[in-house]
Amino acid sequence: MATGCDVKNEGKASVTTVHLKDPVYNIKVDLKYRAYNDVDMIEAWTEILNGEKGTVTLTTFASAMLPIRRGDVWMSHLSGTWAAEGQLSHEKLQPGEFVIRNNDGTRNSHTDHAEVMFSLDGKGQENAGNVIGAALVYSGNYKLKTVTDDTEYHYFFAGINEQNSEYHLKKGETFKTPALALTYSTQGLSGASRNFHKWGRKYILAHGDKERDILLNSWEGVYFDINQKGMDQMMADIHSMDGELFVMDDGWFGTKYPRVTDNCALGDWVVDTKKLPNGIEGLLNDARKNQVKFGIWIEPEMTNTTSMLYEKHPDWVIKAPKRDAVLGRGGTQLVLDLSNPKVQDFVFGVVDNLLTKYPDIAYIKWDANMAIMNHGSQYLSAADQSHLYIAYHQGFAKVIDRIRAKYKDVVIQCCASGGGRANWGMLRGFDEFWVSDNTDAMQRIYMQYGTSYFFPAIAMASHISAVPNHTVFRTTSLKYRIDVAMSGRLGMEIQPKNMTDEEKALCRKAISEYKEIRPVVQFGDLYRLVSPYEGNHMALNYVSKDTNKAVLFAYDIHPRFQEKLLAVKLQGLDPNKQYKVEEINLMPAASSGLAANGKVYSGDYLMKVGLDVFGLGQTQSRVIELTAQ
Repeated sequence: MATGCDVKNEGKASVTTVHLKDPVYNIKVDLKYRAYNDVDMIEAWTEILNGEKGTVTLTTFASAMLPIRRGDVWMSHLSGTWAAEGQLSHEKLQPGEFVIRNNDGTRNSHTDHAEVMFSLDGKGQENAGNVIGAALVYSGNYKLKTVTDDTEYHYFFAGINEQNSEYHLKKGETFKTPALALTYSTQGLSGASRNFHKWGRKYILAHGDKERDILLNSWEGVYFDINQKGMDQMMADIHSMDGELFVMDDGWFGTKYPRVTDNCALGDWVVDTKKLPNGIEGLLNDARKNQVKFGIWIEPEMTNTTSMLYEKHPDWVIKAPKRDAVLGRGGTQLVLDLSNPKVQDFVFGVVDNLLTKYPDIAYIKWDANMAIMNHGSQYLSAADQSHLYIAYHQGFAKVIDRIRAKYKDVVIQCCASGGGRANWGMLRGFDEFWVSDNTDAMQRIYMQYGTSYFFPAIAMASHISAVPNHTVFRTTSLKYRIDVAMSGRLGMEIQPKNMTDEEKALCRKAISEYKEIRPVVQFGDLYRLVSPYEGNHMALNYVSKDTNKAVLFAYDIHPRFQEKLLAVKLQGLDPNKQYKVEEINLMPAASSGLAANGKVYSGDYLMKVGLDVFGLGQTQSRVIELTAQ
């Protein structure tokens, strides 16, 4: 029963609390709602207080329930797998239950996502219609459930997945659920996306108001073949193309067990001096010489059975007591038990030791390549084994908060076998995430389109890679790969010494032009225009806050000869302004081929009539800059 209600101001938000009390037992429940004044978002969560004399067992604990009036309601959501993340689906809500859940333990956005959109006027449209967006802000296992019964409503529940996670709430303790972020838009699916983007940049992402550097990551260039000379060469190459940051990926550490493959040394975060005789300091000196920032890869939540850490602390890994561990990547990988405060101190220490000893490290790629495949904790009591999934992520949050309290400036990427951690709860304290290990431009079009439903371009790491692509072995033109990568946070994942001078020159030109449009892409409002899931083409545009600049990205995917193509109508422009149209990132000596190139049109014309941007029976891509005159 309700016992009262109060409202308190918290910065640019107000928090409304509805107090409830069980009429029989001394259990109190507070329903919390944080409404922001500067972004279109409400966060809802629940706090449960045990006032009984003994322990109370919680078997279900949704963060919130949202009733949605029945009608022609459709749900949009993301699913996928490794190398095919962020796949978009639209489904009409029918009688029964629709359940989306995660049981991975460490990563929660590979197979499904904890975010959905409800279109209230039929199948969702990108730039028209009434839409409710919902995102569970939780880094662990979740369950989203939509129930359609014989009433006039669909009932949407979201919260922690209670499977194997019953929680024993001790006397006087309070259990706080993760927040469910809710938004509403009358401007379609893209409108709901823009609300999530603004909220995420301002309130979740680290440095959400700062431009992201253009980087070169070493992984697909050299894999584990790390050495001092090679890293110096890659730094010099990215500087020559006007890049700003070099990131050394896996393979730099291990003494007793050198990290030359993926089956050893995790946890032994000591430089392999055979590969790097001058150590991290030598790399930093090379970075300064080459006038680029330096970043480094770590996977601090994990270890291998072949490691000094495991030999010293076999009790730190997650596994059922008295049972053999189930091993992951490389046949040796294990997850460290972050429910254990000693493990939390160790994981914090990995970052703390690096940044204390080498304060010039500007960027960390934080990876997580294994699920919890052994349900059991050697730290938790036998009675509280069901706390593992929840306690792991409570420990993870404590570690990230400690890191950010001490190291506010370092940029940290959230990676997990690709896009396994694209979730607003996981991104607390992180700057960006790796969308997928699959860098193939064609597949990235689908993945980045879907991922943009909930996450802004500034957080979506998108890299130019080599061909044939290392995952799907497809060959696409360098221009096409560049154009796709430029629609997110631009970077490179390639060995520059294998590129021709002409290819390097094209990348140098693209990087220069990306710097011009970077503020619009990373901070502008996104409008999705043509869906790759509904045809052979894709288009979207970004618009600056003052509507003086816009960037249109257009891609042919599987064009057909003499296909009847419609003009693409832009969105978000000022109808009363005049915009000059200029195609950028052209091949050397190539003319645009765009009839509108160099011409000036009103925003009204561009939004009502549009531009002919797609090819004629050939696969091509365009990046078009629009500037108010």
